[in-house]
This record gives sequence, structure tokens and C-alpha cells, in this order.
Amino acid sequence: MTAAEPLRIGVLGAARIAELSIVGPARSGGHRLVAVAARDRGRAEAFAAAHGVERVVGSYADLVAAPEVEVVYNPLANSLHGPWNLAALQAGKHVLTEKPSASNAAEAAEVHQAVAKAGTVFMEGFHYLFHPVVLRLHELLDSGELGELRHVETMVAMPAPAAGDVRWSLPLAGGALMDLGCYSLHAQRMLAPWAGGAPQLVGARGGAKAQAPGVDEWLDADLEFPGGVTGSARCHMAYHEWRMSCRVVGSRGEATIVNFVQPHLDDRVVVRTAAGERTEELGRRSSYTYQLEAFAAHLRRGEPLVLDAEDALTTMRLIDDCYRLAGFPVRPRTVLPHTG
Repeated sequence: MTAAEPLRIGVLGAARIAELSIVGPARSGGHRLVAVAARDRGRAEAFAAAHGVERVVGSYADLVAAPEVEVVYNPLANSLHGPWNLAALQAGKHVLTEKPSASNAAEAAEVHQAVAKAGTVFMEGFHYLFHPVVLRLHELLDSGELGELRHVETMVAMPAPAAGDVRWSLPLAGGALMDLGCYSLHAQRMLAPWAGGAPQLVGARGGAKAQAPGVDEWLDADLEFPGGVTGSARCHMAYHEWRMSCRVVGSRGEATIVNFVQPHLDDRVVVRTAAGERTEELGRRSSYTYQLEAFAAHLRRGEPLVLDAEDALTTMRLIDDCYRLAGFPVRPRTVLPHTG
């Protein structure tokens, strides 16, 4: 139960991720799912019936225009993040979008401008950042137990989706870096306070998926921070197993989050120093629930929010740079028919 007025959330699409990413967190926080729209109205009606959404509307455009919708949640295909984020902002809504926030940096810059014009709140859903496993990693760096930060390794990998999956489509802004590697890069960017500043890209290489020209099956990026810290940010969308780890190496020890992207499945942080090795378990409450709590606390009580349109633009520029350096095209944007 929240003492503050509940958020009034509209959901674009009936994506599979929505049950974990918005339905459960909204229920936990006492927020309202006031509307849903999907390309197939039947899917929207089934989603609404299953998850207690108050109303089904006829189209995405109707949803962003609906007066009862205060926050638009956007979990659509990557290519539709930018266009519908822009549409929601132009309608004066707050926006919580799945990552990546846009198809490329030019589109992310337009979103950034639209946020400034609208005066509403925009956040890209890097939910992992709000979970105790990541907060603990930052605490360990703050405490000095690991010494000075020297090296960071992030790996976000999964077995291959089906050949026809939208994540393998260049027109739909697919690719391993867009879907997975954005987490690897973002987690490293968030270590800037312990590394002398923001990282620079110094190397990138990748491999394309067979029968999908321009779409990266895997991509590795090499980063360097101003303080001399090095970073390896890897992603793979046809790997032999799930792996979503973040390892930091300091002058006096190291720590690894076993699954920083899905801590509700594995909440271990393994710390190794001269004193020995220990495993801390930080709780399997969903990172998406922590995220929505932070978003609501900002909207209702003005509490600080670490993610905004500026952060989203910075990440998107880094993604584009990785693609260029690894020899891949930057993802194309999608223009909605009614916007010309």
C-alpha cells in the first residue's frame, strides 16, 4: 500500500515481459493499470482480463491521448520505442520505456528535446540499477574493501531466439547489442564515480547472424576510463547458456554479481579478498519492483531519480559508436505513418 496517490499507468502492447516488468510491480505498489492497447484487440482484451487493466483502448495513439493515463509504459519492439516515446511526450505524459530508449542516437536526441519541451519525466528501464545486488557492489567500491577499481567485466548472454524473432531484424532495430549489450555498457557507465569519470570506447568487434546481414549475433566492446580503469563489455544472443554477470576487480580484491540483470533468479554477490571468499545474498525481490518504486517516489515526492533522458542519450551514443567501430550499421529509425 502506498500512502501517495497511485500512478495511473497505460501499457503499450501486450508484451510477454509486461507481467514481470509492470503488472507485478504495479500491483505491489498499489498503482493502477488504467489502459492497454495492442495491435490485436483480442490480445489486449485477454491481457486486461488476466492482469486487471481497467480499460482496453483501440490503438496506441488512443492510449497516449487518453486523459486518465498519467504514465505511458512502452515495452514494444525496439524500433517502436523512439516513435511512441515521442508521441507520449508530445501528449504530455510521463514515460517509462524499455531499453533501448530509441533506435539510434539521433532519435534519442529528439526524445531528449521532447522531454525538455514537455516538462514531464522520462526514464529508460535499466531496472537492474535499483536492486540491492548492484547497490551492494557500489557500496563495496565505496568502502575501500576492494581497493582502487582497476578492471570491469560485464557479460550478458542468452541462447538464440527463434530465427524469425524481431530481435534478429535490422529494420526493427534488433541485434545483441540493442537487446543485451545495452546492459553491459550501462552497468559500466554507472561505475564512473569510482573510475575517474565516464568511459571511452577504444575497441569493438562482433559477428553477424547468418541470413541477417547487419544484425549482430555477438559484440564485444573495450572501454577505458579516465582513471586508467579498463572495461570489457560483452554480449551474445546465441550463447550456449544464460549468463548475466558483472565483475569488478580492485587493487585489494574483487566482487562478482552472478546475475545483475535478473537478480530475482539469482541474488548472489561473491566477494574475494586476501581475507577469503564470501557469498552475500541480497534478496530475490524483482528489480522491476524496485524500479517502479523509485519512479513513483520521484513523481509523487520529488525524490531523486538516477535515470533520465540525458542518461538515455549518452547510452545510445555509445551503442552507435560500438556498432560503427565493429563494422555494423547504426540501427534505422521507424517513422509512424501518421507522423509523416
